Amino acid sequence: MLIGELSRRTGVNAHQLRYYEAQGLLQADRGVNGYREYADDAVLAVTQIRRLLEAGLSTQEIAYLLPCATGPSPELEPCPELLDALRARLHKLDACIESVVQSRQVLSDFIDATERRMPEVYPECDGSAAEPATV
Repeated sequence: MLIGELSRRTGVNAHQLRYYEAQGLLQADRGVNGYREYADDAVLAVTQIRRLLEAGLSTQEIAYLLPCATGPSPELEPCPELLDALRARLHKLDACIESVVQSRQVLSDFIDATERRMPEVYPECDGSAAEPATV
């Protein structure tokens, strides 16, 4: 099938499919006209790539894992190296989450402290002001 058909069948735009190919995740042959031609199993491969991307894996990690993938979910063949790679990615995600939670708390503290100072800096903002004028 041509790239347009693969795009329609998977819901992934052609630009992304070319990117997957450039990353070594998707294989295409070239027809005599130079057009990319994909085998029918490319639909499954794109489905697997999308699911692995949803898991937060990089294309480099997916290139490593994809040969172990079967089915659209995909299911991964169990082996220690594969599990180590998945656990390492999970650890990175956990660290990112912790960092974002910490940043959120600091930002929330700034907002709270600033709101507490509003009445002393701007007495008209103490909440007892009359209703705002309507336009």
